Amino acid sequence: MEYEEIIERMSNQKLYYCNDKRLLKNQTDYLEFLYDFNHTRPGEQEKRNQLLRKMFAEIGENCFIEPPFHSNWGGRNLHFGNDVYANFNLTVVDDCDIFVGNAVLFGPNVTLVAGTHPIHPKLRSKQAQYNVPVHIGDNVWIGANSVILPGVHIGENTVIGAGSVVTKDIPANVVAIGSPCRVLREINDQDMHYYYQDLEIDIE
Repeated sequence: MEYEEIIERMSNQKLYYCNDKRLLKNQTDYLEFLYDFNHTRPGEQEKRNQLLRKMFAEIGENCFIEPPFHSNWGGRNLHFGNDVYANFNLTVVDDCDIFVGNAVLFGPNVTLVAGTHPIHPKLRSKQAQYNVPVHIGDNVWIGANSVILPGVHIGENTVIGAGSVVTKDIPANVVAIGSPCRVLREINDQDMHYYYQDLEIDIE
């Protein structure tokens, strides 16, 4: 298979073999940037920002990713908006596009998965793979140890509870939790006045 065809299949939900030597060489080149990012010192934020701009397909202003950060392609297929914060151990299987909106928060140990494998045993043993993009809307908060699976869309303002496995789309303006993740409730007036149990919001 021609290399250009493999790249085209990666982006269009087609099966391909992810162990192609040309593909692995290209992937390694991107992972060199990721290595450099994860070995920066805490005071080298500007260096981190410069590396992220090289690594990502798109990254907005005021984004902060806590090392260590893990990525199949070193961020090559990541599209981040403005003001995104990712706590330790954000893991992305970014063999195709992952779109993240503005003001998104990732708790520790969150995993975003766009790449996956067929169930067919023979194909899987030969390292066949296909990819489905992930979309996360503005102002979403994804709690610690959550997993977002291929093809999932999460609507704006939604909160995904810690430890969730998101297998299907989640609408906007809800709290969702569980494995598989399901909508628990809508975000409501109580949330606008209290931030934890009976503790009232006292800042603007």
